[in-house]
Amino acid sequence: MAEELRLLHRYVLGDMEARYLLRESGKVELLLLPSGAQEAPSEGKVLRGDSLAQVKLLGDAYPGGYAGGTTLRNSDSVHRFRYERQDCRTEGGRTEIETVLSDGSGLQISHTLSWTEGEYAADCRTALHNGSHAPVTLEMLSSFSLGQLSPFQAAGATDYLRLHRIRSKWSQEGRLVTETAEDLLLEPPWGYWQVHSVRYGQVGSMPVKGYFPFGAVEDRRAGVVWAAQLAVESSWQMEFYRRDDALAFSGGLADREFGHWQKTVAPGETFAAPKAVLTVCRGPVDLACQRLTQYGEKYVNAGPACEQSLPILFNEYCTTWGLPSHENIRRILAAVRDRGFAYFVIDCGWFVAGGKPWYDGMGDYIPSPRLFPEGLGAVCEEIRAAGMVPGIWFEIDNVGRNAEVYQREDLLLHRDGQVLTTQNRRFLDLRRPETVAYLDGRVIGQLQAYGFGYLKMDYNDTIGLGCDGAESLGEGLRQDRAASVAFVERIRRAVPGIVLENCASGGHKLEPLMMGLCSMASFSDAHECEEIPVIAAALHRCILPRQSQIWAVIRAGDSVRRIGYTMAATFLGRMCLSGDVTGLSGAQWAAIDGAIAFYRAIAPVIRDGFSYFYGERGPSDRHLTGWQAVLRVQRTPGELDGGAHEAACAVFHFFRRSGTEPVTIQLPEGCPGRIGAVYAPTGARAEVDGRRLTVWPTGEMEAAAVRLLP
Repeated sequence: MAEELRLLHRYVLGDMEARYLLRESGKVELLLLPSGAQEAPSEGKVLRGDSLAQVKLLGDAYPGGYAGGTTLRNSDSVHRFRYERQDCRTEGGRTEIETVLSDGSGLQISHTLSWTEGEYAADCRTALHNGSHAPVTLEMLSSFSLGQLSPFQAAGATDYLRLHRIRSKWSQEGRLVTETAEDLLLEPPWGYWQVHSVRYGQVGSMPVKGYFPFGAVEDRRAGVVWAAQLAVESSWQMEFYRRDDALAFSGGLADREFGHWQKTVAPGETFAAPKAVLTVCRGPVDLACQRLTQYGEKYVNAGPACEQSLPILFNEYCTTWGLPSHENIRRILAAVRDRGFAYFVIDCGWFVAGGKPWYDGMGDYIPSPRLFPEGLGAVCEEIRAAGMVPGIWFEIDNVGRNAEVYQREDLLLHRDGQVLTTQNRRFLDLRRPETVAYLDGRVIGQLQAYGFGYLKMDYNDTIGLGCDGAESLGEGLRQDRAASVAFVERIRRAVPGIVLENCASGGHKLEPLMMGLCSMASFSDAHECEEIPVIAAALHRCILPRQSQIWAVIRAGDSVRRIGYTMAATFLGRMCLSGDVTGLSGAQWAAIDGAIAFYRAIAPVIRDGFSYFYGERGPSDRHLTGWQAVLRVQRTPGELDGGAHEAACAVFHFFRRSGTEPVTIQLPEGCPGRIGAVYAPTGARAEVDGRRLTVWPTGEMEAAAVRLLP
């Protein structure tokens, strides 16, 4: 007999609508829809319902249907929690919808969906409160769970769901992967009792290793996309789940099966899962992705005032390769001063001793008297005298085997009673007050003493499964990463206005939590690779371009063609220069200076824009063939795609391809159509005819950028 289902409440959140469905059993399901959308008739559909909060408590029965080892969703823990109440509060343009579920013994689950006026995504939090008289242990707690995907299709519909994930590995971040529900075996079997889940994520302290904490479900027939990100620094998971005629999509901390996670909640305590960011829209997945990243604009808009114009920086890493010194920095300053750089970053190696490599020596952070005989203060003064803000590199959490602190076992993470050690590194335990005190002196103390206004925070290994000091290894990891985030917040309080760069082997921490604390991030470690524009374009789906720091490493032997290719990639985010700047010719500098001037003109488009993607590329991200173009159209703050716009910029990269045939892209409605400037050191030509922008390249491995005005 079918279970009775009724609409509990409906809330309009901008152009989205949250519908809460209540079943006879007391289970509440969240349906997120484009505002005003009409669902298809449900007659004939098998719909068991899917709770908006997925939880598994130790001692409760595990799910059946061959679920063991595949998923912990819909265990007996889910069935014991029934609807108690729902409250909606609106204040200052922010709406919070709290749904409370209770099991009758004093345990409560609070699910809070929040939306701020003018935004295109909502955030979601789920928490367990223990009001009973005994401790309970969690094996799973979701951050979000969306059900009935898709409500726009009738019973028996096939070949309409597309599942999107974003893959990542070192120096190859941001590859969008799209699969059908059928290819992932996410069709219900004939019996409708066996469950299937595609559970993915990452385990360890690098949250963007393997996958970005992102997922999307697309109903290609209805033209609707549901998408989510997790704001998380520790192990996480997402799941596409099927056991009836609807797909469910959930995510949160990696559970006991996936991430060795258990959490004991004592009487009177509350435990909250990480924040999720959710959206739904009509349009392509690229629109859904940029609705998610737009959620983070409020954080960078509230950041340092000096960051609001997207200034350019110079980082000397690919100039000195880990051996910066007062002498070579003085030569670099002579070459780059008065060229428009706002920040000068001293990267790793400023602390090396005895000729040992920097990557085995981090942790003690005593400035090298050999490299800086006058001290760090003297070189910082010269950087300021050259008109730039001095910056410095730290790998705050990790220590190298040649550092003295490597032997301070009392300050380090342990696993199974042993110091947690990888090939070259150990890890500071930031949960310990004495560790925080150590870092206060070595990191914050030096930032304050030398007047650094910019901090690059690196992180070059992962602790994997977890560490001792909690109920489980996974919970130890979660606590350690929470302590690391707390130390970043401590830096922000101790050095007001400091510009923070989020770096973890390039792009292994590009998730909303850390991006909300930092002005920008190193987009990748692909410093000198031809695939830089491909990675930079892909990251428009993951983070705000205004936060994506793209390296342009210039070599003395680079042709003007290569320099143009390299510099044009920085128009896809924040410009960062490095390389052989002390030995460049006038022609080489002309290509760089032209790029700097072009970047300054398009900075408002990078800051407040919407991106469209074009191209015909081959399958490889390393051995590039074909071409790509990214059109970024300026928008007013708070507005996304559509309407009339003030300016736009199209960045073309031509890879290995036969001939020099022109490439044409269709400009969207409202896009400006008058060419204001062209950056093309090789002489590539551009023309607009109506709403068609055509570029004529002169050869392979070439770039051209076009600024468009009304």
